[in-house]
Amino acid sequence: MPIRRRRLLLTAAPALLAGLGTRPGWAQRADGRMNERAVGSPDAKLTVQEWFSLTCTHCAHVSETVFPEVKAKLIDTGKIRYVFRDFPLDQLALTAAAVARALPEDRYLPFVESLLATQDRWAFNRGVDPLAEIEHQAALAGMTDTAFAAVMADQHLREEILAEQDDGQKRYDIAGTPTFIFGTQKIGPITSYGEFATGVEKGLAAG
Repeated sequence: MPIRRRRLLLTAAPALLAGLGTRPGWAQRADGRMNERAVGSPDAKLTVQEWFSLTCTHCAHVSETVFPEVKAKLIDTGKIRYVFRDFPLDQLALTAAAVARALPEDRYLPFVESLLATQDRWAFNRGVDPLAEIEHQAALAGMTDTAFAAVMADQHLREEILAEQDDGQKRYDIAGTPTFIFGTQKIGPITSYGEFATGVEKGLAAG
């Protein structure tokens, strides 16, 4: 999905502008909620990053049709380490990403996969309250009403997610989601396991 300019994202919520400025790279951030969300062996020869948005239909397609095979054949076998990077395309995706980040790390991936699998229910269904749907799924993941309300009021966490998005944009010139970085190689678009496996080969070859 092509990205919307970040200026539009921030214009939709002027309060988020307060305090934004130059931010350190993601490896230097002190907020533990911004620790890498990753699966796979840290000793794997190749690290693959997926920059994604929870309201991106192409990201949902990859999650449902490509990632299970990637996990079985490449992650669980120790060939790659897979890192999830937030690149929210709109305010709703930013809110959902903040909730995901606020969950315990072992609940992050199941929650993200659930949101991507049910986009038509919470992100694109005009007959529902999207925040109520996100809260419902967060409750299933173990988040209390109080904790959810705290995330909704947490401007700092949103700023950190947007700072990571800025870092990704500057480093990799991201033009759409999902964007995959195989080691240092940006390769895509990825729509199938075969294309992903080719990206892994190119990433390994590049060293």
